Amino acid sequence: MRYYILISFLVILGIELKAQDSSIPLNISIENTDTLAAQQTISSIDSLKSVVSANLVKGDTIKSVWTLMKLMDAYSHQANYAQAYETIWSALTLMDNSKNKVVKSHIYRRLGAMYSFNKRKKEALRYLQMSLDIMKEAVGNGTMPKAALANNYYTFSYTYRGLDEPEMAKKYLDSSLTYYGDIPDKIALPFLKFEESYVLREEERYDEAIQTLAEIEPWFEQNTPSYLVLVYAYWAVLHKRQGNIDKTIEYYKKAISISDKYQSHIDFTPFIYEKLSENYKLLGNYKEAYQSLDKAKTLNAKFFDGRSQNNIPLMEIKNEYRLEKERQQEVIRQQRMEKLEQQDKILLLQRIILGTSLIFVVIIGFVYVKHIRSKHKAEKRLMQKTKALEMEQANELLETKNKELAASTLQLVEKDEFLKRLKTELRGEDGTVKVSEINRVLKSISVGNANNWEEFKLRFTDVNKNFYEKLNNTYPNLSQTDQKICALIKLNLNSKDMARLLGISTKSVHTTRHRLRKKMGLQRSDNLEELIASL
Repeated sequence: MRYYILISFLVILGIELKAQDSSIPLNISIENTDTLAAQQTISSIDSLKSVVSANLVKGDTIKSVWTLMKLMDAYSHQANYAQAYETIWSALTLMDNSKNKVVKSHIYRRLGAMYSFNKRKKEALRYLQMSLDIMKEAVGNGTMPKAALANNYYTFSYTYRGLDEPEMAKKYLDSSLTYYGDIPDKIALPFLKFEESYVLREEERYDEAIQTLAEIEPWFEQNTPSYLVLVYAYWAVLHKRQGNIDKTIEYYKKAISISDKYQSHIDFTPFIYEKLSENYKLLGNYKEAYQSLDKAKTLNAKFFDGRSQNNIPLMEIKNEYRLEKERQQEVIRQQRMEKLEQQDKILLLQRIILGTSLIFVVIIGFVYVKHIRSKHKAEKRLMQKTKALEMEQANELLETKNKELAASTLQLVEKDEFLKRLKTELRGEDGTVKVSEINRVLKSISVGNANNWEEFKLRFTDVNKNFYEKLNNTYPNLSQTDQKICALIKLNLNSKDMARLLGISTKSVHTTRHRLRKKMGLQRSDNLEELIASL
């Protein structure tokens, strides 16, 4: 019986969840996969795999995941539950780093349903709740409309139906109907009506349940005829509970006919044949009962005995995703450790560089400060020397000026005395001028001029030290008059001033200068003033 419940869930999984995936944009085309999934053949599975590979090459993760979910449906219809399980985990692995939480919500919802097939109620409800929480968050931030919650509550409802908990199934069905609204890719209302018929059946309201199935039958005939396998099977159960065996057999046969016609839900047919056998037996039709039972056993051997070997990973809940996550986390942990070690090395190197830089800066600073201090001391010493030299020069200048002042004063005094003596001597006692006195005065004037020149020479030499020495060493053939002319040129006096000081005419000065140039061996282009100034 446990296997039959499992079958019923897997049969409706593809159709029911397919109608819920409203997070996939309407403009996404999954090349011919709707037809392929409906055919449920080996070729359709191969084609779906090809579509997945092509989408992965294109880098389209969403299309790849959506196709993987269709591939899971195909595996489920062929009773290849292990492959269905691995496929949905592959889809989740692809979405692991994706920011599209809504698509991940659909994957969690399918995982929850698959866990419920194996009676892993705790895990099933955990994944369904994770899916619901993501969708509530999306509704809260405006990414999805409130009506999208109807799909999640619907999944809870049919999950509790599979767990045979009609009260919880009714609770979530009511929530689904509360949030039900007109949104793109909304779940069709007949699917909710089908769940309602189950609730009515468990409440023993058989006529209402049959009436509900009758209302939704035309819609499924028009839109999803393969789903009528479930509709007719549940309809048969209602007739059985009402005691109408003929109707029960009729609807079980209709379910088998639909399965054969559309090659859909063939994994559900063993359960139907077994129920047919039970009802044929009640009618005493043992031949049909035996044939139906034999058919059920054959199909059981085909699907479920193989499943016991092929689907061990499913029964043991081989969580490849968890193992892959653990491997990834270990790799991440190792990478993090390597990164931390690298960061420690970098930090150590940075500290070494920083320490070396600080030491270098301190040394440079010390040398710079020492240099500045030395420079400051040198500048201070230079300033002191300069100041001392300036003071010395100032004192020398003052001394020279004092000497000049004293000499000038003496000259004035001598001049006054000379004039007084000249006046007295020129006039005799009787007031007459004597020629002899005039000659004596003239002679004293010449002597005075010679004395004045000697005094000038001393004062000139005091200011221009070594001038006469350099002049005589360079030009030893110069006369006293020539030396006087050179001294006056050194003082930048013009010819007129020189004539007045020497007591000669200006022409004589020019003649003397010309003779001086010849003695010095100067050319016409040579400058006499510059030459003397350089001595």
